[in-house]
Parts: sequence; C-alpha cells; structure tokens
Amino acid sequence: MLAETLAAIRPADQRALAEARAHQDRLTKPRGSLGELEDVAIRLAGAAGACPPPMPAPAALAIFAADHGVHARGVSPWPQEVTVQMVANFLSGGAVANAFAAQAGVPVTVVDVGVAADLPDAPDLVKRKIAYGTADLSRGPAMTVDQAVRALEAGIVVARSLVAEGARCLIAGDMGIANTTASAALVSVFTGKDPAEVTGRGTGIDDGTHERKVAIVREALHVNGLSHEEPQPAAGSSPSEALRALAAVGGFEHAAIAGFILYGAAARVPVILDGVIAGAGALVAAALDPAATDHCVAGHRSAEPGHAATLDHLRLRPLIDLEMRLGEGTGALLAHPMICAAVRMMHDVATFDAAGVTEKPV
Repeated sequence: MLAETLAAIRPADQRALAEARAHQDRLTKPRGSLGELEDVAIRLAGAAGACPPPMPAPAALAIFAADHGVHARGVSPWPQEVTVQMVANFLSGGAVANAFAAQAGVPVTVVDVGVAADLPDAPDLVKRKIAYGTADLSRGPAMTVDQAVRALEAGIVVARSLVAEGARCLIAGDMGIANTTASAALVSVFTGKDPAEVTGRGTGIDDGTHERKVAIVREALHVNGLSHEEPQPAAGSSPSEALRALAAVGGFEHAAIAGFILYGAAARVPVILDGVIAGAGALVAAALDPAATDHCVAGHRSAEPGHAATLDHLRLRPLIDLEMRLGEGTGALLAHPMICAAVRMMHDVATFDAAGVTEKPV
C-alpha cells in the first residue's frame, strides 16, 4: 500500500502554477495586495493541476492518538493516562479541536494508532492500533520498521476513507503525551538542527525538565546511531533510510500523519498541517517523496522551536502565527477558512477586462 501510494504522487503541475500566477495578475486588485493568500491559491492550483483549483471543502480532521515509551523518562508533567482521557474528550465533543472544528464545519475523526489502553467502540473512533505505545526511544528503537510501515499505512487508509466520503481537504491532528519529545528527535534528524535548538517545552515544563528533555533527545539519537550533524534521511533519500529514522525515534502518530499526507498528495487533495507533531510527520513524508510537500499548506506556526525549523526545511510559510502550541489540529482548523477564501478569490473575483476596470499602467 505504501509503495502504491508513493508511486501515485506527482509534483506540482508547472503549467497550472503558471496559469494561476497569470490569473492572479489579471484580477481586480493591485498585484500582490493579498500577500500570502495569493501564494496559497497558486500553490493549490499546482497541487490540483488545475486553474482555478477546486474549493478545498468540505474538509475533514483526523486526530491520530498514540502513547510513547519515553514518557517514563519524565519528559512531561502530565500522566500518560491523559492520552486516553483526551481521546474520550474528543469523542464527546469537549476539546478545543471540537470547538474549532464546529466553527469551521469540519467533522472530527479520532484514530487510535497506539494508545496504551483498550478503547471502547465509538461512532467517530477508528481503531488502527499498532501497539500499546512505542518503546522508549532513548533506550533503542521506538518501533520496528514493520510497525512504522503499518502505522504509515494506517494513515493512508484513514485518508483514503475520508476522501472517498467526500473530503476535499485533509487536516492532520494529534494526541499523545510526550509526543513533543519524539517530534524533537525527528526534527533534529531530518533538519540537521541540534536538539537544543528544536526541543521545546511541550505542554509546559520547568527549566530542569527541559534540560533533561534535551539530554534525552541527544541520548535517543546516539543510541539509535543517528546524528543531527549529518542528517541521514534527507529529502530524496532512500525510503529505507527514512523508515529507519522514523522507526528509531518517531511515534505511531507521526508515522500515521506521514501516511495521511502521502495519500493526500497521491489523490491531489490538499493537506493542512498543524504544529510540530504534524510537521514532524511531514518531514517523514517529504523524506519518502519530496513532492508530497507540494500538496501541503502550513496552517500556522507553533510556539514550539522545532516547528519553525521544520517549516524552514520544508519551505512552507505559515498562514497564522498566534503563539499556539496545543496541537490537536487546532491551528490548521483556524487556517482552513482562510485557505477557502484564497481559492474563492480565484473563482469569483472579476478580471480587469471582465469588470471594465482600468489597470495601472506598467
């Protein structure tokens, strides 16, 4: 399934990009006056291979939930059982992601890819559990390569199902106590940044815990034979190298988000990225196929330092910067109406010729 998905991915269509740029220049507004919204509309045209691009609606949010063995090292002040409790909160509609999704008219699906407990059946819960949490990445690989592939394919299956049900935009969310530690390790390996530069405070930790968290990320890279100084799974590297890095220091939700992104790219359905966890998943997807990034939009810039490094590496410009760091897909949900507005502009705004408006002299 992973190989078939990768084989179906195509880079941005250059002809559609050129047509979209030309169309933007003919609309009744000064060129460049809508800033990044113009670039988003052009980007989506290239991703879709059509100008104007299809409206990225309806959208669908998938929150991938999993636990992490590294939690035992004291990297988070929150107990691990909060993961399963928050899954219940999502399913009952009580989380911030639910509120923001309701505001945007986006349905929420929760996907168990590695929660360390058995979850009761629920209408909006998809069970694709790979294991009851990962192993401790600071002691050895967090998962096997086979588990990493299975998690990637879980994300592919979920994206395929949502697109089949009519979704024309995918939003990646996450839940997992201690997942910012795994994210920092992935970001360090894939971007070549030192762990101290990309390891943040997650859900809120004191200075001492933060120092220990940075040390544990360094330990994880060392014990797994990885280095930020010579990033092995660089964009365009062999899939085996990227999979090994993912299995060594990633989480099941990172892998599933990467698969989610890859299927969106294969189906030419745009994916809105959330914060550092979704960004780490996007780094994995880009390492497996750099063209996957052409189908992504950065919803916002997280306050987590690793996210800025991730966006720079992927060459993505965030639409929103509100110093958020919640995850769950919240920043991406806020960006979705803006992305729809950018595409609506391409469909509805008149050209100078059509409106009989005189253009500024060249």
